[in-house]
Amino acid sequence: MPTSALDEEQVTRDVRERGRDIEGCIKQWMSFVKPNFEKFVEPQRKVADIIIPARLDNRVAIDIVVGHVKRTLKEKSRKHQEELQRLGKQVEDEPLSENVLLLEQTREIVGMNTVIQNPMTAEVDFIFYFDRLSSLLVERAMENLHFNPKDVLTPQGYHYKGLEMAGEVSAVVISRGGSCFETGLRRVIPDCKCGRLLIQTSYRTGEPELHYWKLPSDIASHDSVLLLDPQMSSGGAALMAVKVLVDHGVSEEKVVFVTYFAGRMGVNRLLSVFPNMKLVVCKIVEDFQERWLEEKYFGC
Repeated sequence: MPTSALDEEQVTRDVRERGRDIEGCIKQWMSFVKPNFEKFVEPQRKVADIIIPARLDNRVAIDIVVGHVKRTLKEKSRKHQEELQRLGKQVEDEPLSENVLLLEQTREIVGMNTVIQNPMTAEVDFIFYFDRLSSLLVERAMENLHFNPKDVLTPQGYHYKGLEMAGEVSAVVISRGGSCFETGLRRVIPDCKCGRLLIQTSYRTGEPELHYWKLPSDIASHDSVLLLDPQMSSGGAALMAVKVLVDHGVSEEKVVFVTYFAGRMGVNRLLSVFPNMKLVVCKIVEDFQERWLEEKYFGC
């Protein structure tokens, strides 16, 4: 850590090894080092848990701190996995919540599912039918939004007693799979504000990790937030995504998770932690199914 006093050793080193003069060293220290130290470093001393002296030369202290951080993260990961397993055992045989909104399996829906799940389907046909289904899923989610009465005057001069959305609706895409829903989303809500989350499962620990997020600044005030991801198996990434929204001020009741495939265990896990949210799904499948939709949709 730098000090507020000019270091004699540094001046000697700069003069001998770097060919600098003493006056230049003092000028740089007074112009840059000391002001930045007082502005950025000194205030942190008051709130720091640990201060390591002797800069980077104190390898023993640095190794102790790094070791403590690694042990803490490892223990946190272990507890998280145990909690997911506990949730899975608790909800394994439970019936689906009434907040699970399953798309009605009409002949048309079953026919489109047949095309989508056929490995011989051409890419252009797969995209076309998945976009159709994603539009239907978003429309199913819209049925649970709040609407206010509104009267309009028709071109024929009649008064029509209709409805309008009570507030703004936004969507959050869980990248990259959730991007498959964007075409269907724009067909239903053309001016919808969108945010993004990048959540990836660690191959080392199996724990979901949040790598990136960008949400609308006023998302907490929106009437509903659609959370988009085409597949959900264990529910780990979905749990983290909803937790991020809640941490940003979004009420649990406003969240509607929209997915194409979902494992029963993952659905029950998610709704056992957030029982007041809604989940719209096309088909309930076996637990822990490998992700494949985004690869087929994007061709890579």
